[in-house]
Amino acid sequence: MSVLNQKTINNDIKVSGVGLHSGLSVSMTIKPAEPNSGIIFKRIDIKENNIIIPNIFNVSSAVFCTTISNEAGVNVSTIEHLMGALYGLGIDNALIEIDNQEVPILDGSAKIFVEEISKVGIKNSDAPIKIVKIENKIEFEDGNKTISIEPSKISLDIDFELQYENELIGIQRNLVKVFESDLTDIYNSRTFCLFEDIEKLKKMGLAKGGNLNNAIVIKDNKILNENGLRNKKEFVNHKILDCMGDLYLAGYKIIGKLTCSRGGHKLTNQLLRKVFENDKNFSLIEITEKHLPSTFINKSHLKSIA
Repeated sequence: MSVLNQKTINNDIKVSGVGLHSGLSVSMTIKPAEPNSGIIFKRIDIKENNIIIPNIFNVSSAVFCTTISNEAGVNVSTIEHLMGALYGLGIDNALIEIDNQEVPILDGSAKIFVEEISKVGIKNSDAPIKIVKIENKIEFEDGNKTISIEPSKISLDIDFELQYENELIGIQRNLVKVFESDLTDIYNSRTFCLFEDIEKLKKMGLAKGGNLNNAIVIKDNKILNENGLRNKKEFVNHKILDCMGDLYLAGYKIIGKLTCSRGGHKLTNQLLRKVFENDKNFSLIEITEKHLPSTFINKSHLKSIA
């Protein structure tokens, strides 16, 4: 099976849980979809105007999670971990039916999504993939937060740095080659927060479903979760997972080098809006060649093909 052809999943995947911010129970089914369908969310608890397309211009909020909305104002939130899993595993087409407003947080990472997709397997089609190739360097700044993307020959590199005053988190940085690196640590890295921020989040009507089973909580210089971290760079690796998911709102794999410091959902979306506001900044290419350099092939994706 060629990595150059569009893919979907073999069978339905059903997951359920609670929304991290809403605290509401939610059931979701990820279904196979035809080539050139893309990723589609469908709110099955709503009868009309219930289709929501993940698109950078459909992002209605990027505060602590990514929320997308349609023209009727119907939305679905906290899509980034699922989108990151779909991006990394090379899933081009899927219909996601969901019966509430927020994707279930599960364990706070993309681990369960990846495991469930691996169980059902990936279905290859005859339709060639399309990629977005970055043509010009684009930068965006918001105070001390910076992000940029520039041309790359045949890979997507994410170079991400986070800086926290909390000594346990401190300064963490990691560089991931999305189509070449083993993404296991990225998928497995959980969302996190400082203990002192929990009350503030709840006053904002957020984190109603948060607990130590779906988020890392740091109090002073101690991790409150019983088993600690899953990997040494779990904090920055989770930010890279979020970034992958937010990048997939471009609709296609991206070829470029992204560098970010202190960023998050909002900064990534602002960068992508700046990229796509000018056709000279990118090219949309249909890949029809028989071969591409091995760096384009995601190793973890190959492992997941039955």
